[in-house]
This record gives sequence, structure tokens and C-alpha cells, in this order.
Amino acid sequence: MPVAVPTLALERELLRDAPFVFACDEVGRGALAGPVAVGASVIDADAAAIAVPEGLRDSKLVAEARRAAVAERAAGWVRASAVGWAEAWEIDEVGIMRALGLAAIRALAALEERGFAPAAGVVLLDGNHDYITSAGATGITVRPVVKADRDCASAAAASVIAKVARDARMTTLHEELPAYEWCRNKGYASPVHRAAIRERGLSHHHRRSWSIADAPTLF
Repeated sequence: MPVAVPTLALERELLRDAPFVFACDEVGRGALAGPVAVGASVIDADAAAIAVPEGLRDSKLVAEARRAAVAERAAGWVRASAVGWAEAWEIDEVGIMRALGLAAIRALAALEERGFAPAAGVVLLDGNHDYITSAGATGITVRPVVKADRDCASAAAASVIAKVARDARMTTLHEELPAYEWCRNKGYASPVHRAAIRERGLSHHHRRSWSIADAPTLF
């Protein structure tokens, strides 16, 4: 089956009525350890007139060896990009959906600090649920789009930029706690990771609300 290639069809439609299209996509939602990250990108009509960068896809469809190069091209194509974070303890405290919203709000705030106000445009959000507004964002228009990271180039850019950033963060955390092999599993529930939790327990980087060492049925 051919790999889906994202286009700018929706972005160009939206840019007829707004000066900017922002796109957000999350990475790390299902991991047992580490933060969740939300990538945010912004494009305007000038960026939308340029060809989509070579190899740009939803991050899940880009081979790991190629992701950094694709992310670099994506970052050079969009007007600006940012990654927002919510830490493991925040996920435990407020739940994963609100944590995703907090991370997205932080990413969009970083773009606003660079002169791109989300209130001036439309925010494309990958998925079917607006977790940005429900986390407390006001004054912005959020448009959830199922499979936006697959079909919309701006969301694919946000996806791959966030994926590369989070993978780098997990590799750094691996150096602190190598037993969990986060350099390989990036905090997800690999057999080695699950075995290390059973043997050593949870670290302060684990999401304790859903990776409890004494509950083997969860693994």
C-alpha cells in the first residue's frame, strides 16, 4: 500500500480567510515514562505556495534514521515551530487529555512570543477532540481533523518536529537511568522496559497513574 503523502489542500482553503494556519500534533501519549510533547507549526500563504518538503510524512511513517533530516527540512519550511511539554507528574496530576492541552497551549504560546498569535489564525489539531480549548485556551479557533498528521502537511511538520524532540529528550533521560532502555523504547512499553519496572520499580520519570509496578495485569 502506498504511503500517504500530506498535502496543503486544507491549509490553502483556510488561508483564504486567515493569515495563518497553525497545526498541532502530540507525541508520547501512550508511553509509560517521560513527558508528552505537542508540536506546533505555523504557515502562511507564502509557505503554502512552496512545495511540501521532501519526505515529509506523519512521524510514524518516517524511518527513524531519516526523521532528523525530515524534521530539519520541515522546520525550515514553516514560518515557525515549537514544542510544548507536559511532564509525567503533570499527567498523573491532571490526566493525559488535560496534559496534552497544557502542552499544546505552551507550544502555541511559544509561537506567539515569536510574533505569530494563534488568535489571528486557525489551529488545526490532529484528532477528533479539542483538548486545547478544554484545557483552558481562549480566543482561538481550534479545528480538530482526524488524521491531520497524515493528510495535512502543516500537521505532519508538527508531528515530525515533536517526535525528534521527544526522542532526543528520552535518550538524554536514558543516560540518567539506563536500565529502562529509553534510548530504544522512548518510554513506551517494550518487554525490556516492563521487565525493568517489575525488577526496579518506577522512577520519577514514570507516569505512576498508569504504570504501577505491582500491577502486572497492566503490562
